[in-house]
Formats: sequence, C-alpha cells, structure tokens
Amino acid sequence: MNPRLIRLFVLPLLAAMGLLASQSFAQMGFGVSHVDVSSQSSVDRVAPGDRFVIAVVLDHDDHYHSHLHEPIIPAEMGDFTAIPTTIQPTETEGLSFGQIQWPTVHSVPVNFGFANGPVQYQVYSGKAIAYIPVLVDDQAEVGDRTIEIAVNFQACNDTTCDPPSRRSQSISFTVDPDAGSQITTHELFNGFDPSVFADAKAWGEGALDAVVTESTKPDRRFFGLSLPPIHSPLGVVVLALSAAIGGFVLNLTPCVLPVIPLKIMTISAHAGEKKSKAFKLGLSMAIGVVAFWTAIGIPVAFFASVTDPSIIFSYWWVTGGIGLMIALMSIGIMGLFQIKLPQSVYKVNPQADSVQGSFVFGMMTAVLGLPCFGFVAGALLAGSATMPPALVMTIFIFLGVGMALPYLVLAIFPKMVEKIPRTGPASELVKQVMGLLMLAAAAYFLGTSVIALGSEFQWTFPWWGKAVHWWVIGLMGMAAGLWLLVQTIRITKRVGPRLSFAVLGVVFALSGSAVAYNQTHHLHENYVHNIWMPYSEAALQTALASGNVVVLDFTAEWCLNCKTLEAVVLGKDPVKSLLLGDDVVPMVADVTGSTAPGWQKIKELDQVGIPLLAIFSPGQPDPIWMSNAYTSKQVAAAIRQAKGESQITLSDP
Repeated sequence: MNPRLIRLFVLPLLAAMGLLASQSFAQMGFGVSHVDVSSQSSVDRVAPGDRFVIAVVLDHDDHYHSHLHEPIIPAEMGDFTAIPTTIQPTETEGLSFGQIQWPTVHSVPVNFGFANGPVQYQVYSGKAIAYIPVLVDDQAEVGDRTIEIAVNFQACNDTTCDPPSRRSQSISFTVDPDAGSQITTHELFNGFDPSVFADAKAWGEGALDAVVTESTKPDRRFFGLSLPPIHSPLGVVVLALSAAIGGFVLNLTPCVLPVIPLKIMTISAHAGEKKSKAFKLGLSMAIGVVAFWTAIGIPVAFFASVTDPSIIFSYWWVTGGIGLMIALMSIGIMGLFQIKLPQSVYKVNPQADSVQGSFVFGMMTAVLGLPCFGFVAGALLAGSATMPPALVMTIFIFLGVGMALPYLVLAIFPKMVEKIPRTGPASELVKQVMGLLMLAAAAYFLGTSVIALGSEFQWTFPWWGKAVHWWVIGLMGMAAGLWLLVQTIRITKRVGPRLSFAVLGVVFALSGSAVAYNQTHHLHENYVHNIWMPYSEAALQTALASGNVVVLDFTAEWCLNCKTLEAVVLGKDPVKSLLLGDDVVPMVADVTGSTAPGWQKIKELDQVGIPLLAIFSPGQPDPIWMSNAYTSKQVAAAIRQAKGESQITLSDP
C-alpha cells in the first residue's frame, strides 16, 4: 500500500470513523444497566493467618431480577435457557477462597411468551448480597494487595431479558502483621454466616468453580450439532467462521450486489495483461473491506456498550456524501465523463484500476453493506456487549474477511475471471447497466440525506415528498432493465443470451416499478388513513392512560430492514387489522435524523438499534414485548396479550 495514501487518506478516515462512532455512543447514552454491582471488604488491614469476608452486592432496579447461580427451570418454561449468575475472584498468592454464600432467593412470576401464562420462577432480586470468605496464609507476603472479581449475570423483568452482563470489581487491602483481629459492624455483613470458616468442605481446590449443571448449561446447538464454549479455542474458531458467513451473506443483499460485477470486470481486464496486477487489485479491495469492518469493531470492542453501526446514516452529511460519491462513480463508470484532478491530488485519486482505488472501492463496498447489516447483526451486537474485546474484534475482522472473500479468491486465482469479456459491446453494456443501478443506490442515499436534514431542522414534508427518491430508484431500475433488454438484442443474435438477459432485464424493470409503487402506496395509506401517530413521550403516556394498547415502531428512511418488516408484517393482515382496532394506537418513532426523540426512547428501553418494535399494555410503563426481528404471528399474539386476551405463545411452532 502506498505510504502517502495511508498518511493522507486511510489513517484520517479511520480516525474520523472512530471519533464519529465514539461521539455517537456518548450522545446516545447506551449502556444503562438494570443492575448495579458493587463490592466491599470487611477489613482494610488483615494479619497473616487471619480471615475476612468480601460482600458482592447486586442491586436490582424495581421489577428486575437475575438468575440463580444454579437456575431451577420449571417444566412450564420448556426449553428456556437461563444464564447463571457467577462470581469468580482471581487466584491470589497467599489467599484461599471458600464457597460463596449466595443471596436470599425470591420467587417471582415471569412470562417470556409461555403458552400457559406466567410461571413462578426463583431469582435474585432487590439488594442481593453474596459473601466470599477469605483465609490469609500464615506466610502471606506483607503489603498492599488487590483481588479482582468477575461478576456475570443476566438482568430480566417479568417479560424480557437484557443481554448477559459482565462486571469487574477490585478489592484492595493490606496484609499487616500488626493488624490484629478486626470485627466489622457494617450492616452489609449482617447476613453472613461465619460457620463457613469451620466447614472443611467449603474450602480447597474447586471451591469456587463456576456452578453450571447439565440441566442449566446454555443450549449450544446449531442444526442439531453441539457447539463448543465460546471462550474455548474451538469456540473462537466457530465464532470466526460464523462471522465470516455473515459477512459473505452481505454480498448477496441489494445494498452490495450491484457493485460486485464492476470490480470483477476491472480485475478481469488486467488478469490477461499482467497476473501480478490482477492479484494486487483483488487483494487491495479485500484489504479495504476488512479495514472498514475492523475500524467499526474498534469502538464496539472498547466501549462498555454497543449500538447498531448503521446509525451513522442518521447524520445527513454522511448519507449525502456517500450518495454524491456513488453518483459520480456511476456516471464515470458509464463513460459519460472523466474526472480530472490536480496533479497533487491525482496521486491519491481512487482510480478503478489502481491499488489505491481498489482499496477505497473496498471500503465503499463495506459502507454500502451497512443499511442491510441488520440481516446478520442482531445476535452479533447483543452478544458482543458481554464479550472481551479480543472476541469482539474477532467477530468484526472475520465479518470483513467473509465479505471480502470473493475478492480474495479472485486475487489468488485471477484465471477464474479470464472468461469475462474485457472489452467490446458486452463489457460496455455491463458497465452501463451497473452504472444505472449504482445511480439507484445514489438516489437512496441522497434521498435519505434530505429527509435526515429535514428532521434536524423540523421540516414538514408532504406525504409524497418522502416518496420522490423511491421513484428515482424505481426509474433507474426500470431504465437498467430496459437498456439491458434492448442492447442485448442489438449486440447478439444468439437465442440463449437474448433470452437470459431479457428475463434479467424484465426482473430489473419490474423490481424498480414495484419498489416505487410499494413505498408510495405505504406512504399514501399512512397519510389517508392516518394509521401511525408520530411518537412523543407525551403521546405515548396519554394513549396508555386512555386504556389503549400502543404498538411503537422504531424506523428510519435509511433502514432497509425496517422497510421490509413494515411491508411484509405490519402492513398486512392479521397485524394490520389489529392495528386498526379501536383500542390499539399504532405509533411510529422515525429516527432518520440523529436528534430524533425516538433515540432517547431506544436508550430508555436498553436497546442497541433498529429495527425495533415495542408493544405496551395499558397501565404498564414498560413494554410487555419487544423484538428486532419478528413474524406476523408473533406481533399479533403480543397485541392480543397486551389487550388482556388469552395468553398465546409468542414463538412460531
């Protein structure tokens, strides 16, 4: 890679992306926990041969609890998997730890979508205090000491569970021969049973092993195969492979697929000229893809909580800049003009046939994948909140590797693209069609940029104003299809190519018109029938106080996953009929702009991004059900449950 390119473009871009992500996390305020964890030692100074106690406190918010260290799963809860609460001090020379005295157990009613309604379940709740007994060896080294304690738990209320959490605690004390025997009178230790110090079975090797019985082990199965623990070497391999598969799938989404043939053709053009250049181009683009996802992973790995990386599209200048760049690239690819830059800038100009340009093109390809990131991101983002940074970085790096896989293969085996036409009418036709499809992508980004900017300045759009860019997208798709159909007939007389490309052209044309029609119809229906009420906290509370069920949909113009769910789930029966009921208020929180009030509500609900659907029942401040990906059956069942009708399972059979 050109060192000048790295200094002038790559490093500043990565730094800016990291800064933007960190500012977004801070602005969004994610990371609110429903359990506060603290710890305290019964002594500040302890003599060799003496003993003391550490209290670990899990202070739960009202209506929240955590699982037992040995969860007891009632038969009515079926295959429910509980994350055991564990407290693990690190081995410390000169100290011995006894078996933990766990907090008092409480029984609470929970209903995580069980068919038979609420079930009594034993949990830790309120101010739960666990005690770790500690013995100091007779020959313990004198001086200041520190014990590190890892606390793992999962907070739940009566209907939903947060992602598992990990908290680290530090206990500092001094080993001092003159300390004497200290007796604490702090009320925090009133519940401790000192008989543990006389119980030989409570000490020795394995006394603090994490308790996970066969009945409470997390179900690590995938298509009938047992999966290894995530922290084991094999588990890391499985995690990396899963992330790579997710990254590869991103290439097949409508966000990325149109640009892939362009790069393949560029590599193909040089495969027959100079093998080494074809290798460099493919490898450079792959590195660009991996570099982007690595840059995204850094703030996720080293911040306490995460958010959906596609949130960057809520900044109008980001979507506008991307849209403008794609538009210029597409026009240039179609050969309508050639951009000439000053000589000083030309050295870093991302030409399609240069190593630098391939690197930038790779990063742009990864950026295009973000709007469709939700298709592979749900479990990844929630799980990464509790993983160590190394595992989080493993996920994001291999996500990039998976997305870059086609270009890595072409870099290693450039002969695979030798059969692709390098010049001539067919090659030009592919460039023109791909250029039109890229103009559709540019229209998508530019349209969402205008709407995001309007959200920042509180502009009022007519209902059709939000459909304009969808018609541009549709027209570009129709133009690509018709141009492919007409030019194929002109270029070749062979029946096979004419037939196959005619079918492909018709698909492009029909898809473009269908996209424009569906989005316009959806916006018009919302306008005419006023199905969705704009979200505000006051409107939400008023609706609930009036005895209504509220279905709150968090969406954005840049969220393609949201659009898909709205079209296939919320906009069709049986859900649509329920939304039109007299006692149901459909409410939409449009978070297209970075300052939209819906972001604050997402933070309050402890969610990490969109799509998100939350269903509220009258008289209850918290949702009875939330989901980032859902089916019609699940939403309909949740609405009926919120209305107080018979309990129905929220899971598909």
